[in-house]
Amino acid sequence: MSAALKLETKSESEDTIVEVKTALETLTTEVKAKADNDNKLVARITELETKLARPNIIRAANDNEPSAEQKSFEAYLRTGDKAGPEELKTLTVSSDPQGGYLAPAEMSTEFVRNLVQFSPIRAVASVRSTSSPSVIYPARTGVTNAKWKGETQSQEASEPSFGQAEIPVNEVNTYVDISNQLLADSAGSAEQEVRLALAEDFGQKEAAAFLTGTGSNMPKGLFVDTAITSYAAAAAAALAADDLINVYYDMPAAYRAAGTWGMNSKTLAAVRKLKESGTGSYIWQPALTLGQPETILGRPVIELIEADDIGANKSPVIFGDFSGYRIVDRLALSILVNPYIKATEGITRFHATRRVGGAVLQAAKFRKLKNPA
Repeated sequence: MSAALKLETKSESEDTIVEVKTALETLTTEVKAKADNDNKLVARITELETKLARPNIIRAANDNEPSAEQKSFEAYLRTGDKAGPEELKTLTVSSDPQGGYLAPAEMSTEFVRNLVQFSPIRAVASVRSTSSPSVIYPARTGVTNAKWKGETQSQEASEPSFGQAEIPVNEVNTYVDISNQLLADSAGSAEQEVRLALAEDFGQKEAAAFLTGTGSNMPKGLFVDTAITSYAAAAAAALAADDLINVYYDMPAAYRAAGTWGMNSKTLAAVRKLKESGTGSYIWQPALTLGQPETILGRPVIELIEADDIGANKSPVIFGDFSGYRIVDRLALSILVNPYIKATEGITRFHATRRVGGAVLQAAKFRKLKNPA
């Protein structure tokens, strides 16, 4: 074998060795990467299995274990200031002059849900929270005034006008007396007993204020606001189907599509009997699906207990997009437990305070039907 041939054969062997080494290194890298991914996957699965096996996760999902604040508030409701220092330390002190403690977030949420039973406006109005004694909203009171111009004519300036709409947050308070025996025998439901006892009272007061409140130390009601346009009914002591049709189409189409009818039960009973003059069909339609609202002219109806009855110079019906009415809640429900004032009678008194405001922000979204005098 010549020297040149030997050199060529050695060179090919070295190239083969380098190629094999490179392939082995690449394969080793790929195997290591796959092993790392497998290890990460195994670690993730182990972590999830560990979390799933924790008892507190199962309790939270199945037993709705109350939070430490809820347990502390329950103890405060039962024993007042005699609750242990650890329980009282967990609670948030109220800023009200009378003192007391703010209810836990869970209780405040349930409290508002209970209010809807007595104050249906809350279910359709625009509801906000605030920490201020009043809320000011910018309000546009005018628009620009565009004009047609010729090619060489100069433009005229026009500016929209703006104002302010302020909603003061007013205080409503009450107290409820509950027997110590009931508290002791309530099997841990003292919070519920207090909440339900207060909800009806506050709910009724709010429902009345949101409709007929004067705006003086209370919300300003929908039926009191003179900025809402009133449509005159044909008769002083009755309603006709044509009256409701006229109110419906007097509303701008954009608001009409989101409109809701509001009236009390007596007026609703009268409206259910009304028929269109042309077709003779009832303008009131029952819900076709369980859970869906009844409708008048295709729009839902809510029952407003405080609304006027049908009668001379009364406004028994309101129609509109209720998002134009703003309700403002300040902070949470505040409760002060007073076990001393009626201790000799075996009664604990619970002082409760709420702060809430309400006013019409967009009167154009509403129409009232008013009987003539």
